[in-house]
Amino acid sequence: MTATKRGIRAEDLYQIRYTSDPQLSPDGKSVAFVETMIDEERQYRNHLVLQSLDSKDLTSLTVGAVRDTFPRWSPDGTTISFVSNRSGTPQIWLIDAKGGEARQLTRCKTGVSNPIWSPDGKHIVFSSMLSPEDSFSDVEGESKKEVQKVIVVNRMKYKSDDHGYIYDKSKQIAIVNVENGEMRAISEGPYNHTVGAWSPDGEWLAITANRAENPDKQHSIDVYLVPFSGGEWKKVTKSKGTFFFPTWSPDGKKLAFIGSESNTHLHAAQKRVWVYNLENDEQTCITAEWDVQVGDSTIGDVRSPGHPNPGAVWTEDGKGMYFIASERGNSGIYHATLDGQITQFVGGSRNVYGFSLHEKAQKLILVVSDTASPGDLVEVNLDTKEEQRLTDVNHDLFAELELPAVEEIEFEAEDGWKLHGWLMKPVGYQQGQKYPMVLQIHGGPHSMYGNTYFHEFQVLAAKGYAVLYTNPRGSFGYGERFVQACCGDYGGNDYLDLMSAVKYACNHFDFVDETRLGVTGGSYGGLMTNWIVGQSNQFKAAVTDRSICNWLSFYGVSDIGYYFTAEEIMANPFNNPEKMWHHSPLRLAANIETPLLIMHGEQDHRCPIEQAEQLYIALRYHDKAPVSFIRFPGASHELSRSGDPQQRVLRLEYTADWFESYLLTAEKASV
Repeated sequence: MTATKRGIRAEDLYQIRYTSDPQLSPDGKSVAFVETMIDEERQYRNHLVLQSLDSKDLTSLTVGAVRDTFPRWSPDGTTISFVSNRSGTPQIWLIDAKGGEARQLTRCKTGVSNPIWSPDGKHIVFSSMLSPEDSFSDVEGESKKEVQKVIVVNRMKYKSDDHGYIYDKSKQIAIVNVENGEMRAISEGPYNHTVGAWSPDGEWLAITANRAENPDKQHSIDVYLVPFSGGEWKKVTKSKGTFFFPTWSPDGKKLAFIGSESNTHLHAAQKRVWVYNLENDEQTCITAEWDVQVGDSTIGDVRSPGHPNPGAVWTEDGKGMYFIASERGNSGIYHATLDGQITQFVGGSRNVYGFSLHEKAQKLILVVSDTASPGDLVEVNLDTKEEQRLTDVNHDLFAELELPAVEEIEFEAEDGWKLHGWLMKPVGYQQGQKYPMVLQIHGGPHSMYGNTYFHEFQVLAAKGYAVLYTNPRGSFGYGERFVQACCGDYGGNDYLDLMSAVKYACNHFDFVDETRLGVTGGSYGGLMTNWIVGQSNQFKAAVTDRSICNWLSFYGVSDIGYYFTAEEIMANPFNNPEKMWHHSPLRLAANIETPLLIMHGEQDHRCPIEQAEQLYIALRYHDKAPVSFIRFPGASHELSRSGDPQQRVLRLEYTADWFESYLLTAEKASV
């Protein structure tokens, strides 16, 4: 007798695992990768795993209560470097590729990130956040200075949702000798520098940095060539736009990088592939005529953002490259030639969020997610394109679960724009029955819902809801005009797009009960949730998460506020405060009659908690709608994705309970 499967629960998050950052060995016979999980103490753990591509045997390279990430092979394939917090702060460690005890290489007081081997295997370049008085030789664990009584702030960018209060810190780059641990700084000044790649001959480093005269107001990020032996830097790009992930052609005569040549759109500019020719000093965009976003823009809530992006990976002959791109809810691997011929190499209804290429071995290793899988490794034969799944890290958990069916939908906005989304059926769906539906709105707004695993959707579907999720204008994946269409128009056509999605679902799916609708979203999705309930009483319950309600105050309190509003709202408090207030949901607070749950992290620097506080007090003052305010101590803007695991589960439970009170309780009472 087959056991009855159950729907997924919020607390199943504690058992979910995923893989990331695959790195093929120099001989192409093995792949090292990171496996992420949550342990019995409800803490994140990352371990390094090695898999033979011949025998498929798996070997755990690291274990224990640690976070080990960023595995990178030495050029001779004998050693793997990685970043670990096992000594307290993230440091570079080395381990024999055959296993054994790891050796600590760096002991920098402020920790390190992004270590990359030199071609000869003698050095590793890395970065670290330093104050002007810090140096790379300062050792972790040394006696701390007396707590400061006063902190003098001199910069506009003095805090970050990623790093907290950084004040005058900046990201600097150094090189460490693998044999003796000696370090040499290669950057300095009040600028942020990011490690890129070594030239094939080891003589140059390609890095990216904002070294503008006033980096608080000038936001361009340029590519620089830094000589390994010291000397004058060469600036490759022209301080127009933002560029990332430089990679060298095999002959060292060209650089590829990903970015956008725009000074007006930092967040809404579509990323493209560029090539710089060192011989003639010419820069060319090889995807200029291709209206597709380069990189993975898919949003989810199990894998935290920030996975290493390999950039544009060159073919051995130097005539082309492979890269990730995002299109219509999917991300896959594409190939481009230097003359701009672009083909999809790996596609499908899924989210490819990382890869490693070994052309000689004819192997491509992907990390892939879809609506039923948080993230596993897949091997692709470059010649035949035949695929083989290498891992199934959630097999035992998912074997006992019933996952909901997902249907792709296409519909039109009120003005005729073509729109795209998905409807997830409730778990246990039975034809002829009516079900409540929850509209989910993604953040960004310049990100993309897609064919990836989303735990929150699964939890709601298991509770008996249909879940509607769509990509309104402002989303990546549908061309540059589409992604920029919400700029200056928040709450305009993007609002109508969302309402068109609801109308379509109610009209085309007879199981949707249009009298029992809920709406929720985080960040921009929270702002639009606030906006919707201020405009309409169509929804019977709403949950707003890490939201914005007042653009005027957001300008001065968010870590990105003063320049984000300039691009997204096209106004600031000095030149057009009326426009900022017009787009602020707080303006509509007196209209809100929908029961609203407000949730927010207390250490959110992206959308600070004062936004939630303003909305809560306004709703209490007008007293037209039930409202509750849940605060999460210590939580940043990453609350729902990489925040404290127990807080993430509590957040899901509060969300489900709120919707049950207003969308399910009445139904239960009438049965």
